[in-house]
Amino acid sequence: MPIVDHNNTPETPWRPNYRKWDITREGDGTTSSSVAYSVIGVGAGAPLHTHESDEFIVILEGTAEARLGDDVRKVGAEHTLVIPPNVPHAFTNAGPGDLKIISFFPVQDPFKHTTFLEGEPPEAHRR
Repeated sequence: MPIVDHNNTPETPWRPNYRKWDITREGDGTTSSSVAYSVIGVGAGAPLHTHESDEFIVILEGTAEARLGDDVRKVGAEHTLVIPPNVPHAFTNAGPGDLKIISFFPVQDPFKHTTFLEGEPPEAHRR
């Protein structure tokens, strides 16, 4: 049974003030999903973009200002953002403390199929 020790998971270079750890990684036996844990500082987040697959963002702690299409809302802990394929979305940490999230995609390496409508791709995907 594969068990991931989060304390020994390498950090994935992402964005300034946005720390990310991939829970699922190439070679771990997963074939059709991607899960990551992130800790995001106040004001940081993800610029407007789309994915070809669903995305689910589980908010564990903190408050996100989330945009899904034209809808913008503040969303707190114990809520999940359900983002359908090809819908423009973005979020930032609205503060006052860290935003802690789990993101899930029903595909491996969803960023191979991501279009950024604003901003740049994360550091790990600019190589």
